Amino acid sequence: MKLASPRSMFYLAFIGCVLMMLAALYLEHVVGLAPCPLCIVQRICVIAFALVCLVAALHGPGKAGRRGYSVLALLTALAGGATAIRQIWLQNIPADQLPSCLPSLEYMMDALPFQEIARLVLHGTAECAEVSWTLFGMSIPEWTLLSFIAMVLFCFWQMLRRD
Repeated sequence: MKLASPRSMFYLAFIGCVLMMLAALYLEHVVGLAPCPLCIVQRICVIAFALVCLVAALHGPGKAGRRGYSVLALLTALAGGATAIRQIWLQNIPADQLPSCLPSLEYMMDALPFQEIARLVLHGTAECAEVSWTLFGMSIPEWTLLSFIAMVLFCFWQMLRRD
């Protein structure tokens, strides 16, 4: 039995990421859920993964190129997974141990250096710990973590394929 080509699998991964972003935008603009800083970082990781997959699908690389694209995609999936784990952890600690809320991103961009903004955003805030929507008992970061795990598995599969 012949497996689907690596090129078509990268394209399917790209389509999956587009569907994830459409779901995120639906939850934001239709349901009214505002994304927290960690949610935005996870979205950036999904978009980066999608772009790597799209470039790989358009390029149609050989074995070495496929592995290179898979490593790049793996790095974005691992970064997104780590961010999702951080948010899930924040959702499960007691409220009195949560970090305080951050000022608006616009204010931070004007007042703080980039390294400090990145540190504050990745540290998470009390708003990142709020669970405002669930599906089958799982919060958005938990669903996103499952997606990042699937992305990591996809990358390993693409790296280890023999064809």
